[in-house]
Amino acid sequence: MLNIIKVNNEQQFNETGASLIASLLQINPRANLGLATGSTPVGVYKRLIELYNEGLVSFKDAQSYNLDEYIGLPDNHPESYRRFMNEKLFDHIDIQKQNTHVPSGNAENLEQAADDYNRLLEDAGLIDLQLLGLGHNGHIGFNEPAEELQGPTHIVTLDEVTRNANARFFNSIDEVPTHAITMGIGSILKAKQILLMAKGADKAEILATALKGPLTTKCPASFLQTHANVVVLVDQAAGRLL
Repeated sequence: MLNIIKVNNEQQFNETGASLIASLLQINPRANLGLATGSTPVGVYKRLIELYNEGLVSFKDAQSYNLDEYIGLPDNHPESYRRFMNEKLFDHIDIQKQNTHVPSGNAENLEQAADDYNRLLEDAGLIDLQLLGLGHNGHIGFNEPAEELQGPTHIVTLDEVTRNANARFFNSIDEVPTHAITMGIGSILKAKQILLMAKGADKAEILATALKGPLTTKCPASFLQTHANVVVLVDQAAGRLL
């Protein structure tokens, strides 16, 4: 079931997203949070930090599991997702760092690292709330359009659309990694609830394709239509075709 929430401005977007996460933690302090990177959730994380500083939410008993990580970037690289999460959220709240999990993009055996992350997810039980952004090509996590999709955590070759979209964070396209490790579609769809967030007119068409079009591996986000509890948080520009 899709529950679409349209908001009018950036403040409402961030407030709504943060409130959904904070409400879950208030009910279930030991919640398993599936977290995402990219520009879309940054304001939501900032608002969560504010709620934490106001004493309205605590993360000290929560566990977090990130969707993905670039392969080949050191953990302290400015664009690594481990550093992103530390700087945008973890360093500013009371979550225990050992309870924050990001796939390893620097393991000697990457296939083993993917298997290890799958076991970690299985041992954790279900993700209570999984945050997702939406790629311009319909990817969620780093599950790119393909002839077939993989269910568990796996290694993926990044689509050129994705690399070009992310090049703005690097000095040049040549610095953007070509591979990543990502939760698979199956792992994502196991979450109890999914929060898909999208902003901007450039996401309107792919969002409509994902939520209203046919199920297809050429648009991985279309498989969200099969989930029983998806909240879609959009601004007016991104949601104009819904």
